[in-house]
Amino acid sequence: MCRMLVATIVAVSVLGCASTRTDPDRQTHQGDQTMRIHYLEIVTPEVDAVCAAYAAANGLRFGEPDPGLGQARTAVLPGGGLVGVRAPLRESETPVVRPYWLVGDIEAAVAAAASAGAVIAHPPLAIPGHGTFAIYIQGGVEHGLWQLERRADP
Repeated sequence: MCRMLVATIVAVSVLGCASTRTDPDRQTHQGDQTMRIHYLEIVTPEVDAVCAAYAAANGLRFGEPDPGLGQARTAVLPGGGLVGVRAPLRESETPVVRPYWLVGDIEAAVAAAASAGAVIAHPPLAIPGHGTFAIYIQGGVEHGLWQLERRADP
């Protein structure tokens, strides 16, 4: 049942049938059925060519490599979030497109994925200035989770 619910939420969100929110700073909380990709990671040995194609086709502007994101060149996506294009970090890393879903509580989201049968490929890891990410594999597909850094109240 849980797996079917997760698949339904993903399908509804990807197809654009779920309700949307316009507040880009809002974090998605467990139980909230609105999903938002915070970071779309593309791993390829042809970083410059992929960035050039995206820039030409979509008008994206890629910055310089970001050491905190594995030297990914990033561009801001319309509506918020980032797309990052980087080279493999190790010889055995193959090309992949991995969406990182924004979550309000990454520990709870990782636990929910594991209880639904996912294999946790990378446990939560904080990246200073970016937030915390985790990666899991389910159905032969790599998925990412991302929690933004908590802001201190003024």
